[in-house]
Amino acid sequence: MKSSTLVSSIPQGGGLAEIRRILCPTDFSEFSDIAFRYAVSIANHYRGTLFVEHVVESWQHPEAAFVPAHYYVEFQSHLLRKGEEELQRFVKHHADREIRPEPVVEQGIAADCILALAEAQNVDLIVMGTHGRRGFDRLMVGSVTERVLRKASCPVLAVHRPSYDFLNSRESDPAHLNRILFCTDFSDNSLRALSPALSLTAEYNAELTLLHVLQDVPGASIIDEAIAMEQLDNLIPPEKSKAGSIRSMVRRGTAYQQIIQFALEARTDLVIMAVRGRGALNAAVFGSTTYRVIQLGPCPVLAVHF
Repeated sequence: MKSSTLVSSIPQGGGLAEIRRILCPTDFSEFSDIAFRYAVSIANHYRGTLFVEHVVESWQHPEAAFVPAHYYVEFQSHLLRKGEEELQRFVKHHADREIRPEPVVEQGIAADCILALAEAQNVDLIVMGTHGRRGFDRLMVGSVTERVLRKASCPVLAVHRPSYDFLNSRESDPAHLNRILFCTDFSDNSLRALSPALSLTAEYNAELTLLHVLQDVPGASIIDEAIAMEQLDNLIPPEKSKAGSIRSMVRRGTAYQQIIQFALEARTDLVIMAVRGRGALNAAVFGSTTYRVIQLGPCPVLAVHF
């Protein structure tokens, strides 16, 4: 018999039980285009408000260095107008019958503007693209996505092109989530990500796998595996335990490697994990399991802050 004690004591927080306000930054690249499709899908499912933000950064326009000082303000205004026109075209091209995104164009440093808008609009979720698995791995420190992941007060969905193509599986919902993977080490912090996992599973009528990875060390036994499996089963809400849409899985090995391998084998559409944030800048953060899965994994990762 499954106990509901652990379920009732799951730490709350991390949001996403009700996603009402979503922010999707775009730089008009292929990667932000893919992220936008996820943002639209989630906004549709939760009937939320979707903000689409483009930040004009002067440093990306080297010609600004050659503009006479008395024309600089006019040149900045020109860049802003150009950004507004491009964002309007982007929104029109990606128009959805149900969701009408609210475009926002700002000038400044991209990460700072994204974080400021998220706070000002009380955003529940940020959805943003990375520049691919290799690029994100190489440029993670100092990148816009990394700074937002580290500083945001709400969950962040980091999206790159999936290793397998499922985006066109449904014309009405091209980013539909069929298989969701929730990863936990049973700490209070990691369990904060369970609430959004259950919420998204219900909204998308998806299959949810709860995964725990046992460190493969000498002395580890079958008993340890059985205990971990029972702990996972205890996380399943009683009303969901017989539904068949949630299962538990225990693996042995290095956590990030096993998570990535399972996601590949199961053709997972979304991985959900906890991540340390809000100023925790150190080597351990960038070597953590969550960041490695974001860097090297085969599908988008929803990082829930603690």
